[in-house]
Amino acid sequence: MSRPEQSSGTGGDEPLAVEVAPDETFGEVVVRGVVPAERVGPAFDHTVRVDLDGALSPDSTYAYRFVYDGVRSPVGRCRTLPAPGSTPESVRLAVVSCQDYENGYYGAYGHVAREDVDFLLHLGDLIYESAARLFTGLGSERYPDRDVTLPSGEDRAWSLADFRYLHRLYRSDRFFQRALERHTLIAGWDDHGVANNRYWDYEADAPATPGHPRGDDPEFMRELTRAGIRAWYEYLPARIRYDPDAERIHDSFRLYRSLRFGTLADLALTDQRLFRNEPGGRYVAGVNLGLRRDTDPTRTMLGDDQLAWFTEEITDSTATWFVWSNAVLSLPLRLGAGPLSIYPKQDSWDGYAAERARIFETFAETRDSGVVTLTGDMHSTVAGYQRTAYPELGDAGDATRVGVEFMTPAMTSVNVAEAVGVDGGVLGRLTRPLVSGGVRAMNAHIRVFDSHHWGYSVVEFTPGACTFTTYAVDKTVDAAGSKRRLFGASVPADGYEIRPV
Repeated sequence: MSRPEQSSGTGGDEPLAVEVAPDETFGEVVVRGVVPAERVGPAFDHTVRVDLDGALSPDSTYAYRFVYDGVRSPVGRCRTLPAPGSTPESVRLAVVSCQDYENGYYGAYGHVAREDVDFLLHLGDLIYESAARLFTGLGSERYPDRDVTLPSGEDRAWSLADFRYLHRLYRSDRFFQRALERHTLIAGWDDHGVANNRYWDYEADAPATPGHPRGDDPEFMRELTRAGIRAWYEYLPARIRYDPDAERIHDSFRLYRSLRFGTLADLALTDQRLFRNEPGGRYVAGVNLGLRRDTDPTRTMLGDDQLAWFTEEITDSTATWFVWSNAVLSLPLRLGAGPLSIYPKQDSWDGYAAERARIFETFAETRDSGVVTLTGDMHSTVAGYQRTAYPELGDAGDATRVGVEFMTPAMTSVNVAEAVGVDGGVLGRLTRPLVSGGVRAMNAHIRVFDSHHWGYSVVEFTPGACTFTTYAVDKTVDAAGSKRRLFGASVPADGYEIRPV
């Protein structure tokens, strides 16, 4: 568990006590410990990490709290994984992504906090590195109270102080706090935790990004990436390898990992930013466009070591469900037809199509059912089929289904409708079926597409089916407000068929 201790002073003068109990009365405390004073100070931005490995029972819910200098924190709730070899009746996850603080309110988290789920899965872009509304839509000026002013005074994160400020600012939202206090977080990341559209320049052996004023400065980008990683590690609870003193960044931080939910589901989280090389295509207004899916076999999203690990995870999994926590769209996305087509998401798996094909072939070779991919990034609701080939897009070979992909909408970040100014009112109602129908007509493997709403999703895995439900929540008001069921589907455990529910 991890919790930021927001001290106005220098901190570290007093130790921090932690208590864990089966319920919020704390009548029976199962863990009572102390974090030394030297670990509760500005060196870690007043955050603490308490690892309770071996101290709690599996498949159980606990209450926890901190006490500092006689003051108790609010009570949080955490949950443990099922025991290996157990057979849970179900696993339910709330799924969220892309929560640009400047571009809306977090009322959806008020609903997430009340959901009866086992864990909260964040697919990436928990913070955005931007200030001055660099990544917002035409209507973003409607949120003057969500302005961001970085300590550096720059328009993008420039330092560790900037990243820490952003994590504190985002966590200051009361709805986000409620969700984090209520549910155990499983966190991945995408690009905005450091810089937009970032990749690894293997020739310079440094990160690079076309979206940062100093994105082509190797030394600056190394330090910026180290700062983003440190702030992520300080503020997000994850049992991962982190060594800030490692000479190479790749050796300092291993985000990719897997979680086992008994024999019911294996969840693999991949890191799709730290190891990827430069995508093809050309950036136009921040979007990486290509005339075709890039099939260059040297392009890699995962890097050799992670790809080998991921392949082994797929091959060795014997659970009913293999679940991939995937940062960017794995399905091909085409706009147009025939020679007039473009592929507008080269920053996603369309820019790394050869490696994607190898992953999909591994799905085909090792499983005949039970592969579900959960995705964020594109600020849209999407459901579709992963296949070994897409003949309608020019592929040769048999179009065998090897999995299904569900994308959750953004919490607040700009979607297609907002970007072109048609996200509300009559224009929104008119354009939604046109955009949705157009995308599906150009991409037969995509069964659902919506880029007019924001919100969150809930996915449930049982021995018989996976059910995915998306809820739309108004981001324009600073209140939980009402939610509306936007989309629901189930997939049977013995095949690949997206069935509306």
